[in-house]
Amino acid sequence: MKRSAAVLLTALAPVSWGTTYVVTTQFLPPERPLFTALVRALPAGVLLLAVTRVLPRGAWWWKAGVLGALNIGAFFPLLFLSAYRLPGGMAAVVGSVGPLFVVGLSALVLGQRPTVRAVVAGVVAAFGVSLVVLKAAGALDPVGVLAALASTASMSTGTVLTKRWGRPEGVGPLALTGWQLTAGGLLIAPLALLVEGAPPALDALAVGGYLYLALANTAVAYWLWFRGIGRLSATQVTFLGPLSPLTAAVVGWAALDQTLTALQLTGMALAFGATVTGQLGARPPRPRASRITGGGQRGVRDLRGQRGLREDRSSREEWGPREVGLPR
Repeated sequence: MKRSAAVLLTALAPVSWGTTYVVTTQFLPPERPLFTALVRALPAGVLLLAVTRVLPRGAWWWKAGVLGALNIGAFFPLLFLSAYRLPGGMAAVVGSVGPLFVVGLSALVLGQRPTVRAVVAGVVAAFGVSLVVLKAAGALDPVGVLAALASTASMSTGTVLTKRWGRPEGVGPLALTGWQLTAGGLLIAPLALLVEGAPPALDALAVGGYLYLALANTAVAYWLWFRGIGRLSATQVTFLGPLSPLTAAVVGWAALDQTLTALQLTGMALAFGATVTGQLGARPPRPRASRITGGGQRGVRDLRGQRGLREDRSSREEWGPREVGLPR
């Protein structure tokens, strides 16, 4: 698959997540963030396990648990906690620094040297998102700020570790997604029961909203996200994250009659431009002319061999761990 197609498919995940706010506020029971997180994660994970019929083996039991905790089990509750305690779109602004987290973690964990372009694009993306969602408000809640930072750090760490560990031999992204959603949902379940008590009564609208969140917004979206991590760099994937608050702003304008000011439209343009910039990677270097000059057909055969080697390497990169030579 071409990289542009992989980017577009992966981008559908944050676009889907951008609809979470309108679905939650218009269809779901109020003040039940942990129950909502549980319904998003656990049914979707169990469904994917039933479809794939693949369970972790060996070290992948604890790896799936760690990834599930970072990407789902810790991320969802912290995200909801920050949203309830922070004013306006501050949680989205804090979350938009995710690309900067991933740039730094990729240098530490994956050995990928950060580029000036990536750092500048990350700063511009966060600034653009702030123009779109940040409203005038009073003093910030320190617990909410810490929860927002922790949720961003959790998801960023999970993204980088997913890239580092890749997938076991013969296991596809659908099964990996099911493992993480199930592990994360099992972590959320006791917390939801302890904090919020028994599940609320649900009407038809709520059932429809939860079905959408569990299937399209979680099972499909996270499958596309983890699939994208296997085909793109961790930095490229995380630079798609700002599409979520941008989508939320557009959906709010279209469905909830919310207005978009000139300043917000400017912020959307900046954030979207930074997202596109984050997808621009360096092209592989062309073979030098000296390698094919002199030697006639032998030089041509050497060039073909080099092309074949690059194709073999690129095919391995799609499967994750081999491109950094790490054990599964």
